[in-house]
Amino acid sequence: MSRRLIFAILPGALLLATSLAPTASLSQELSQAQPRGQIRVQGRPLAEPEAPLPAPTGLQVDLRQQMRKFVQSITAFARRYNRNFHVITHGGLDLIIKRDLVDETRISPARTYMRSIDGVMFDGLFFGNRVFGEPIADEIRQRNLRLTEMARKNGLPVFVIDYGTDPKTVDESRRLNREKGYVSTTVHAPLAELGSLPPYPSRPYGENSSSIISLKSVSTFAYIANSATYGRIPEFALKMHDTNYDLMIVDVLHGRKPLNKRAVETLKYKKVGGKRLVFATANIGTAASYRYYWKPTWREGSPGWISAPVRDDPDRYHVQFWQPEWQRIISGDAKSYIYGLVQLGFDGVVLEGMEEAYRFFETGGEQEEEEPASAPVSAPVSAPLSAPR
Repeated sequence: MSRRLIFAILPGALLLATSLAPTASLSQELSQAQPRGQIRVQGRPLAEPEAPLPAPTGLQVDLRQQMRKFVQSITAFARRYNRNFHVITHGGLDLIIKRDLVDETRISPARTYMRSIDGVMFDGLFFGNRVFGEPIADEIRQRNLRLTEMARKNGLPVFVIDYGTDPKTVDESRRLNREKGYVSTTVHAPLAELGSLPPYPSRPYGENSSSIISLKSVSTFAYIANSATYGRIPEFALKMHDTNYDLMIVDVLHGRKPLNKRAVETLKYKKVGGKRLVFATANIGTAASYRYYWKPTWREGSPGWISAPVRDDPDRYHVQFWQPEWQRIISGDAKSYIYGLVQLGFDGVVLEGMEEAYRFFETGGEQEEEEPASAPVSAPVSAPLSAPR
């Protein structure tokens, strides 16, 4: 039986358009970023824990469709200020297909959604993180490949992060991904802990001196979740400048401080002289108590769109991502996260936390044990995923 839940909202309750009133930029706000773990009141809740917050009621709504609309609104907002701003979605591959509400074996490509983004990123396509560096089970891999192939056939570059430390695993991952036409990297630690470049190979396969202006020209990329391991901001920027990756993906926060425009500009140049793309990450499915937007009075259930803490990460909270207040924090005015990234000079953003968000509410607020990355949870294993006609 499908685990997708169809909720209802009152007419007009779900507003994706947000205010554009000019205010301070994210680069100013981030300079006052809260340190991790200091927002909770000395580790104690202010009130009794509340039950997971419900989805809205009224007109029938598909939460996955609401996430698609959210992503589309982010893209439209960013391109008002930089028409060449790129958007990659990390995870949530099942958003590229729509399932019939009555017969879930009937699917169709979500073409409007796919046209609003510039690429997709997927973790553990061939070698996974749950059992680090081990091959993904054939059945799961084939389901995921049907989705990545649909994305590719619709013109979206596919970026794959595999896991492993054995050089043979790294080489095999590269071979398998190249056969599919995907751009890949194999990292040596879970993404949340990733504070250094892969030790093997010492220089990225396919490095080149070409200047990169679009994602379709990218042949190598690096992902750094914790740049503070490299020392001060100028040191980090210079060390990354000393590499030849075509695309660099980083967190806008360097420890407690945001990267500045000068650092972002330095990151944009390879060692060999060509320009590359530099993207920041943005989690749109959870709110973090160490991000600039968090207010000291916030807690679970207050404001009402903040739900339960994320399992094993009590400084992050699930959010009702369809609520206008949260969407304005991400994009919609000059205080928003995306506006700040544009102003800092980033070429694009990697949107994260999408699947984590809608699955949490689809299951009624239950936080399940981590599963291997797979196709949509509501999809029967035998459901065919055909390419668009």
